[in-house]
Amino acid sequence: MIPQQHYWPISDNDKCKSLKFAVQWGNNHTHKAEAIGKAGSEFIHEDMKMERVFDYIYHLLNEYAKLQRFDPIVPQNATEICSESLACPLDGLWRKFMEEGLEKSPSYSDPCILPPPYDPQQLKTFVEQKVNATKQVRSWESEYWSSLNKKQ
Repeated sequence: MIPQQHYWPISDNDKCKSLKFAVQWGNNHTHKAEAIGKAGSEFIHEDMKMERVFDYIYHLLNEYAKLQRFDPIVPQNATEICSESLACPLDGLWRKFMEEGLEKSPSYSDPCILPPPYDPQQLKTFVEQKVNATKQVRSWESEYWSSLNKKQ
């Protein structure tokens, strides 16, 4: 996700002031704020589908398994728990989210295909874009609070 494109960055150092500025900026730039919200929502719905999350987790666990130096053993008194039994006692949104995460049928695509990694220059450009967008917001925040302090 990219600051100012998919979300508004909030400073870790002074969250309250940063949030106040974000609200003020959003109130003064309603069309831009709405576009950021829509782009962020679309990113979540399209790029963070459960299929992609499962693919990521699959690859993560496979890489982690390569680091293990022991053979895992199932304890004698272990009880197998299936995903359906986790969702059954839940209600409302929690149940809905659990049910949406269940695999109901085989996939129509090849299993666990992740996009290729960035080449070093692409990654550098992407990181710089994020850093620069966040710096721009910090600069606007600083100017905003300085102008308010001068008025007082």
